[in-house]
Order: sequence, then C-alpha cells, then structure tokens
Amino acid sequence: MRIGLLTEGGYPYANGESRLWCDRLVRGLPQHEFDLFALSRSAEQERRGWVRLPDHVGHVRTAPMWTGEDHPRHARRRRGLNGRLATGLGRSYGRRDRRRYEEDVAALVGAVCAGTESGSEAGRGYPATASALFAGGLHGLAELAREKGGLTTALRSETTVRIVESACRAPGTGRTVHSATVPDYLAFATELERALRPLSLDWYDEDGLGAVDLCHAASGGAAALPGLLAKRFFGVPLLVTEHGVPLRSHYLAAPEAEVGAPVRALLANFHGLLASEVYREAALITPGNTHVRRWQERFGADRDRVRTVYPGMEAERFRAVGDADDEGGPATLVWIGRIEPAKDLIALLHAFAEVRRAEPDARLRIFGAPVQEGEGEGDAYLTQCRALAAQLFPDEAVDPHAEGDNPVTFEEIGGPEVPDLAEAYAAGGVVVLSSVVEGFPISLVEAMFCGRATVSTDVGAVVEVVGGTGLVVPPRNPRALADACVALLRDPERRARLGAAARARALELFTVEQNLEAFRGIYLDLVGQAPARWPASADARDTGGRPRPFALPPEAHVPAALTPQPVGAAPGGPALPASAGVPAGPTAGASHVPSWATDAECARAGGAGDGHA
Repeated sequence: MRIGLLTEGGYPYANGESRLWCDRLVRGLPQHEFDLFALSRSAEQERRGWVRLPDHVGHVRTAPMWTGEDHPRHARRRRGLNGRLATGLGRSYGRRDRRRYEEDVAALVGAVCAGTESGSEAGRGYPATASALFAGGLHGLAELAREKGGLTTALRSETTVRIVESACRAPGTGRTVHSATVPDYLAFATELERALRPLSLDWYDEDGLGAVDLCHAASGGAAALPGLLAKRFFGVPLLVTEHGVPLRSHYLAAPEAEVGAPVRALLANFHGLLASEVYREAALITPGNTHVRRWQERFGADRDRVRTVYPGMEAERFRAVGDADDEGGPATLVWIGRIEPAKDLIALLHAFAEVRRAEPDARLRIFGAPVQEGEGEGDAYLTQCRALAAQLFPDEAVDPHAEGDNPVTFEEIGGPEVPDLAEAYAAGGVVVLSSVVEGFPISLVEAMFCGRATVSTDVGAVVEVVGGTGLVVPPRNPRALADACVALLRDPERRARLGAAARARALELFTVEQNLEAFRGIYLDLVGQAPARWPASADARDTGGRPRPFALPPEAHVPAALTPQPVGAAPGGPALPASAGVPAGPTAGASHVPSWATDAECARAGGAGDGHA
C-alpha cells in the first residue's frame, strides 16, 4: 500500500525529531511505498539536509513553517505590501468569498476565545459548541484556501486583526483574553497565520495526499493538519502517533516568552482545539506510552480508537554489555543524557553528596550528548553544574604527594575515553535518571537493555517503562534519590536481580521488531476497514485507466484451457457476442472469460438455484 508519512521538524531532516523512529519504520516496512510530507522548522534544519532515504520512498514534498511569505517557496501566494498588514483580502476575493472568509475566521477565533476559561483550565476537553465552531471554521478555511491557492495574505490582513479584536472583546471571554491590547491582536494574527500555513500548501491533489492509501502523522499539531484535510477532501484514513505531549508545552509556556499572557492563552487554546479535532477525526491514535494516552483522552480522544504502541529501539547495539557478566563499576553511578535544566542535575549532585557520606568510595560519571550548535542554554547549564560539583566535591588526594581527584566527572559520549554509548552504560553498576520533566525515558530503556539496575524519578512514562525492575523516587527530592542509590550500591545481589529483570522486560516490550509488527498490522487493519475510494464505473477500470480491485470475480482469471467453450466457438476464437451475456468493456475481447463469471449470467442464474447449473 502507499503510506503518506507526515512530519513536522522531523524526518527526513538530519537533525529532526523522531528521525530515528521514522527511519526505522520506513526501512522496516519495505513492502509498502512511502510518500513523505515534511514541514521544516528552521533554515538551519534545511541547511543540514536529509538523511539517506531507502528506495521504496516515492515522492518527497517539503514546506517551511519558519519563513515568511516572501520565501521563494511561497512565491505563488499573494503577498501583502512590504510584509506589513494588507488592508484587504485581495482582488481575487469577491463579495461571496469575503463573507465566507470572515464567517470562517470569526467561527474559529470565536471558539478559541470562548474556550480559554472552560476548556484549558483543567484540561478536561472543550465544550461541544466550541469544538463544533472551531471545526466548521477550520474546514471552511481549508476549502477556501484550496479554491484560492492559499490564505497567507488574507490571514495577515487588517480584516483578520479586526475579527480577532471583536472575538477577544466579546461577552463571555476569559479575563486574560479580554485584557488583550492591539499588539496582542497583531501577534496572535501572525501566529495564527503560521499555524494555519499547512492549509495553503499544494499537497491536496490527486498526485499528492489524494494518491495515498493512508496518512500517518508522526506527531499531532501541524503535522496532522494535512492528514486532517486529506481525510476531508479524499476520504484518506488518518493515523496519528504521538511519543510526547506537544500540547503540554503550550500550557507550560514560560512567562518570559516574547508574547504576552493573552497571546499565550489564545495559542494554547488553539492548539488544544486543533488536537481535539485531530483526535476526533483520526481512524486510530497510537500514543507511545500511557502518559501520552492520558493527555489524549483528556482532550477528547475516543478510548476505543486509542492503542498504545511503544517506540521501538535497537537492542542489538547493547547486546554485548547485556550478555557480559561484568556489572561495571560496583561503586559507580552513571547518568546519561542531554545536559539541560529539565534533567535536574543540580538535584543529582546534591543527592550524590549524601551518597558520599554513606559510601565514601562512590563515584558519579555524567555522560552528556555532544552539544549542538545553537544550544546555548545547555552549555550554560553544564558550566553551572561543573561549578557546583567543584564546590561540593573539592579535589581529593590520598596523600600530600598525590594529585587530587574529583569523584564527579563530566564526559562526552564519543570522546576518547567513551567512544560508544554502550560503553557509557557499562561504566557503572547503577544508572540514575533525575529529571523533573520527561516523556518516554530513552536512557532508561537503553540501561535496561544493558541489564543495569536503575534509580529514577517519577515523571512522564518512567513508572510504565520500569515496571517493577527499578527503584522510583519523587522528583526534586535529593534525599530520596540518595537513599535509593545507597540501597543498590550496598546490595549487589539485588542489583543483579533487578538488572536481569529489566533486560527481560525491555526485550519484550521496547524493541524495533515489536514496533514494526504492531504498525504492520495497524496499516492492514485501517486500510482494510476504510471505504473503497475508487471511482464508480461500469467497467473494471477507473477513469484513469488503472485496474479497479475486485472489479471481476477471481473465476474470471481462470486460464482459457480450463474454461468451458461456448458451442460453435473454437479455443482462442472470437469473443462472445453481447447477447450471450458477456458485458461490453475491457473483458469483452477475452474469450477465456466463462459466461457464468459475468454479471449478466450470474443475475439470470440467481433466480434458478445456485447459479452453477
């Protein structure tokens, strides 16, 4: 079958999110043809290029979500003057189109403003009225964008800003939104145009999303929006996979963000309503863990159409460490991941200070992923952690003539001492995770593949992943983290028992093979249950000349030598006349088609018994 894989800021870009998962999925299902529809997030991402694509990837279409309307790829769209607000919708809009546009935008923005208090307050979903208004406005704008070749200029027009202003000032809106000012209206209109940019793409034709059998969105939000429209325009079933909770980030937007509180509230509500609409229209939703599933169900996902599928990870690269009898450094704790504030290494260092009081020989090795260009926050956080480690653990020396040594080391994976990720896990007997925010804990799964006992904080999907094979403590609690680490350091038998159980659990649930097997079955189920989208035609071929599946019964393809010949007709002779019951069309010239395999003959036989006399 032909799969349309939809991504945002991910595959096939070399530094995209979920790149590895998408690449494994595509390469692991070579029996299917994949068409890629990718939205890029930055010029830097496009500059780094794509990963190498397998041969069964057909078409690749990309579009930028980061650029303005003056980007070359948007050249065919109508532009405003010098990037400023256009005073009108453009000459291509007649009176009827203007009214349609204003009504659809008013419905969409009105739903966003109306739901800011009732929907997002406790994350319990949105009122049916707001959801219906949002869906009507969104699909109405999609129809208009398809007719007009895009909505870029219209969404950045003064008309849109005035509609936003009216909706924010309408009775019943929340206090935060009601306090919005003109700069807030302008900022939200700009963000709205960016969020709705997929509506203006040229993907919605018979050679694009209309040609695929199934749309598979690798995330929600903007990535799923083209799939939502493909279902509306062509009836293509939509499958949505989410390994994280992108919606959560909109609700946790930092107060110091560039936009004000009213804009943050409007954007959070917009993405919440969009997620609800995507979940409502999706044929199936596959969260990567139960933590994500709870968020999806909270925003309207039907439990009967939600199936948890864990992301597959390569276990082979950790096989040597898992099979070895070496337990690593028996008094060494290992932390592995990206060094950033969400990982809470500050709490880990304070916890290790408690560990050192109980176990003076204990060591902590922190392995960080290589810092990417532009990750200034991670670099600054690493400097802060190094300074704290130097303060908590001054260099120690065994005698006055020996060089001092610090029990905490900061190392980079891929360096001369630890060139491989598996070697980092092999360096210690206990792997620690100290995060305060976490989605699917990849480092924990890798540690489990290596047969290592783990101590982790209760965030995200940690408990679901670990099960009963590791110790879990509350986040932001250095004392509890230290006590759990000391307990494992002092009990090697328990460490070995938990490590073996962890490896068995990881090999059962989190391998690439189980992930591919799950999606192989899901693809077949969804396409098998979807209504046929072939044109209704009297013959066995569609309007494009392609064979129409199941247009003829299997018996019609029996070789001529095995079929009875009509009286007076020699094998391989002329076709039967239409009066003999053979319908005109592509099969009329095939003398090997038996008369009982035709519609007319079957119709006559239907009233006389079983039809095979």
